[in-house]
Amino acid sequence: MLQESSVDGSGSRFTPLVVAELAPDTNQETIAWLLSRIRDRQQNGGAELLVEQMGLGVAKEKENPNMFLIGASWQRLLAGAEEIGLFREYKDGSMRGFTCANKHNFKNFEGDGDSFLSMAECQHIIKHELDTLRAKDETHVPGHDSAKLYPGKSIVRRLQSKGILIQIFPLHENEELKRLSFSWYKRVKLSLQPLDEIRHYYGEGQALYFGFLEYFTFALMPMALIGVPYYLFDWEDYDKYVIFAAFNLVWCTVILEFWKRCSASLAYRWGTLSRKKAFEEPRPGFHGVLGFNPVTGREEPVYPNVKRQLRVYLVSVPFVLLCLYVSLYIMMIYFLMEGWALSVHAEEPTFWTEVLLYIPSIIYAVVIEILNLIYRYAAEFLTEWENHRLESSYQNHLVLKVLVFNFFNCFASLFYIAFVMHDMALLRQSLATLLITSQILNQFMEAFLPYWLQRRRNKKMTRKVQKRKTLDEKQLPLIEQVRLEADMSTYLGTFDDYLELFLLFGYVSLFSCVYPLAAVLVVLNNITEVYSDAFKMCSVFKRPFSDPAANIGVWQLAFEAMSVIAVVTNCSLIGMSPQVKAYFQDSDQQLIFWTVAVEHTLLAVKFILAFLIPDVPKHIQIQLARLEYESLEALKKRREHRGGMYNRHTPLSGRFIYNQERSKISISRELQDHAGIKRKNM
Repeated sequence: MLQESSVDGSGSRFTPLVVAELAPDTNQETIAWLLSRIRDRQQNGGAELLVEQMGLGVAKEKENPNMFLIGASWQRLLAGAEEIGLFREYKDGSMRGFTCANKHNFKNFEGDGDSFLSMAECQHIIKHELDTLRAKDETHVPGHDSAKLYPGKSIVRRLQSKGILIQIFPLHENEELKRLSFSWYKRVKLSLQPLDEIRHYYGEGQALYFGFLEYFTFALMPMALIGVPYYLFDWEDYDKYVIFAAFNLVWCTVILEFWKRCSASLAYRWGTLSRKKAFEEPRPGFHGVLGFNPVTGREEPVYPNVKRQLRVYLVSVPFVLLCLYVSLYIMMIYFLMEGWALSVHAEEPTFWTEVLLYIPSIIYAVVIEILNLIYRYAAEFLTEWENHRLESSYQNHLVLKVLVFNFFNCFASLFYIAFVMHDMALLRQSLATLLITSQILNQFMEAFLPYWLQRRRNKKMTRKVQKRKTLDEKQLPLIEQVRLEADMSTYLGTFDDYLELFLLFGYVSLFSCVYPLAAVLVVLNNITEVYSDAFKMCSVFKRPFSDPAANIGVWQLAFEAMSVIAVVTNCSLIGMSPQVKAYFQDSDQQLIFWTVAVEHTLLAVKFILAFLIPDVPKHIQIQLARLEYESLEALKKRREHRGGMYNRHTPLSGRFIYNQERSKISISRELQDHAGIKRKNM
């Protein structure tokens, strides 16, 4: 934990875990009201947390005075762990939902449990309690008449949407961060990443991303090992890419299916596989006419779904199509430049004209990255304008827009070269140039630029702190640490990281058969990506709140869709090869027929493999079934106990209704047991 402690307004000492920053001009009435709601007991609608206003740092005249340190007592954190459905390891080795009543039966729970929860879990609990802080009978935020409230409205979300609450972020723990940094990226080593330590410090969402990055890198090793000798001995013989394309077909299916099993094992070990998803609240940016939610029974904004669909299909879809047309137009300009470079080289072949052959591809690769960046901002604006109610819906629409454009923008030229121009030499050159250029640009934007910017910030802050820091002090004072972290860049999630891996997976699975070194380059890129991402997480960005994820979410579907396209692409490349064409010299129709037949057969095999390979390993299925059985038995005993008391004090008619309900429960249990037996036999 943090070395320094703070004192709440009530006199209770606590360890600061989370920082909330309000706007500098926030009304004092608003501040007093918000602090009272945070400190108030849960029975009164408060969060029952500890909060203290932070003092000013070195440059007092330039600093925001409205920064608050938030923490909680251990009893409150343990109660919060039960509220969010935290799963931890039981003494018998199974993973169970934590309850305060059985807290001493959980592994590693000692004494008062002050070391039972990780700091990331404590910060996630505090964030959950702040997010669920709701208005009671207030019609507006005190001191801000324009910030309307109604019973049940999330206070934090309203303050964020009105710009009153600037940011909420969790604090780093310096000593633990140093240990994690040393074991993660500060020393070069031939070993796996410390995923459990990453999960302990940053949460399951971040750990799953780095786990997938590591898995993807190792999965590329067979293709890289095959690609090196293939590149050395068959470089100019494009007719022999059939074997490599066939290997791609199997590879892209198997690795994704086994990743599901690996992901399930990690999620079970970390207690998120069986964790129930929290009920989603409306997004902070969601707006509409005040209405009634039939599920929660609370008032909240309501926006007609018809209007949202009109915005999607009449504005967003045409805009995406327009962007695709612009991308296609730029691609045609690239081919004109490529033709000009080839004509210059054909007239007078020299070293410089040979270099000129690569210039159009390099320029096109840079333009692709610029277009992707511009489109990303446009997609975020459009998705925000569509006014989605839930964050999950917002993310799904944003991912779909970005994936469609990025896929077309990055791969359209390669498809055109392969299946329209039928130029395998140009395909190899374009793929190599696009892949290498994009990796160089990504490394510059993701590693070198953030490192340089953060180093400038750190030097500036260090000069300020040295004015007050004595020689005996080895760490920044808490106030200066908070100020330094508040100025750090905000981590925007794993969206861009998964998008980069998605595009690299596409380069390898779609066309690596004509450029065997693609897998080698992606492996090298992933190794540097591990170190650069680890550095950014530990030194450049604010610490993100943990995300209790059980898998990589919608990105699993994106990778599987890419693998389906890879089957079609590689079958088409095989059908175009001179080796295969030699068997169908008399009829192109037969060649097309057999290519399509083989492609459909392989897709069928792919889906059969996906069905036959269980997503969850057998031993985990047994553990989950055992936990479900014990829960049902405990529920049965509790109902029987209540039933006995009920029969003694209930009239005959009431007992008849009660027995009917018990019969329904019994039938439901029999169906569940039957389903469990069926799963076991499968």
